[in-house]
Amino acid sequence: MPGKIYSIGDLAQAEGCKVQTIRHYEQVGLMPAPPRTAGNQRRYGPAHLARLGFIRHGRELGFSLPAIQEMLALSDDPERPCEEVDAVARNQLADVETRMRRLAGLRTELQRMIRDCEGGRVGDCRILEVLSDHSHRHCLGDHHG
Repeated sequence: MPGKIYSIGDLAQAEGCKVQTIRHYEQVGLMPAPPRTAGNQRRYGPAHLARLGFIRHGRELGFSLPAIQEMLALSDDPERPCEEVDAVARNQLADVETRMRRLAGLRTELQRMIRDCEGGRVGDCRILEVLSDHSHRHCLGDHHG
């Protein structure tokens, strides 16, 4: 039994994405080109659904498309050691931790700006003063980048 066959719209709906997303993944080589009907409509099978699920889950975890492409290529050789996949995941974790530190600095700075605002008139607004200071001398955190 070959499994369910999907149109591009059905595949998009099954995986919760847009048709344009699937087309983009095909164009950049993440999704293999599906067979087409005599009327030139794409027809996807269970392997396409599984691959799209892998890509979507990877994106939800913040992996870049090149990182996902690398992991997909590695998964095509199941006898290979897992070290390279582990390295991709470790790089992603390091990126997430860097972003978390930066976001913590942003939160601290925003809390300080709001705390220092004394209300009153817009002309005396501490938040607007800090945002207008392009030299960043009013900022405490290292979040400019």
